[in-house]
Amino acid sequence: MLPNGNTLKGKDIIATSGGGVQMSMSSARLLGSAVAGMSELTLFHPIDTVAKRLMSTESRVVVLDSATTTVINLNHAIFRNAHNKNSTSKIGSLFPGIGFGAVYKILQRMYKFGGQPVLLDVMTAKYGHNFDDRFGHKNGRTLLSATAGSLIGIGEVFLLPLDALKVKAQTAPEQLKGRGVIDIFKTEGIGLYRGASMTMARNAPGSFALFGGNAAAKSFMGVGEKSDRATWTQDAIASSAGAISSITVAQPLDVIKTRIQNRPFDSPESGLSIMTKLIKNEGIGGFFKGLTPKLMVIGPKLVFSFTVAQHTIAYFTTHLGT
Repeated sequence: MLPNGNTLKGKDIIATSGGGVQMSMSSARLLGSAVAGMSELTLFHPIDTVAKRLMSTESRVVVLDSATTTVINLNHAIFRNAHNKNSTSKIGSLFPGIGFGAVYKILQRMYKFGGQPVLLDVMTAKYGHNFDDRFGHKNGRTLLSATAGSLIGIGEVFLLPLDALKVKAQTAPEQLKGRGVIDIFKTEGIGLYRGASMTMARNAPGSFALFGGNAAAKSFMGVGEKSDRATWTQDAIASSAGAISSITVAQPLDVIKTRIQNRPFDSPESGLSIMTKLIKNEGIGGFFKGLTPKLMVIGPKLVFSFTVAQHTIAYFTTHLGT
């Protein structure tokens, strides 16, 4: 029940909305985002593994004048030790790091999907009129959403240890073999934050593009802040626009970040060194390895995740607010 006596209905709740019943809305955002993260992980972890393995492959994969060699290279790069095994074993090999992946993905979605709207509410209340005066109302609100997303993206670095362990499990499982989680955190310590600066450099523009692109697309389609809530189709279009912009902008730094995290614990390498070797050995195209599978999955992945978040947030808000 709202203060004015009206009933809060599920259709009036969207994942990026702000406003009344602040405590229940914040709780609903976190719970809804967690459900979205768990659902997303179950369906998309294998494709994430494929992308990570392609990004960590430091030799040329695509040979333009030999389709056979390209297929062989892809088979080795994607399936690693299972490249010569049956289909069942190959599929099973795409699920390493599912434990780290589960914790990371759920916390990441709770933080990112649940946290950005909260920060946006705060920034809108404090700086909304300044953005409106300088950029106009529509552009100002789009930039506010993008800026809130960028700041949330930078703060996401606190989850880096879990992300690093997930990447190692996906691309270099031998580094974790026979080691417990507590032992890894105790032994490696601050080393698990290797690549933090690269992660922040990648997340800032990536998250800016994700939330900004999403907000811009909705603004272009005439989806208002207080009326004309986005339909499922509009959410799908907006999410895809933001996701494609985000992943394309962040891809070069994402490749460097992945390779930093992929290095053995006792043999770190700087981002600059990796970048220099990449350009020398693989050319500029090396910065975009893994982009195709990420683009192929990012649209349906975020549409799915957004839909689950939207409806579970509406459900939890209705029940927590009663």
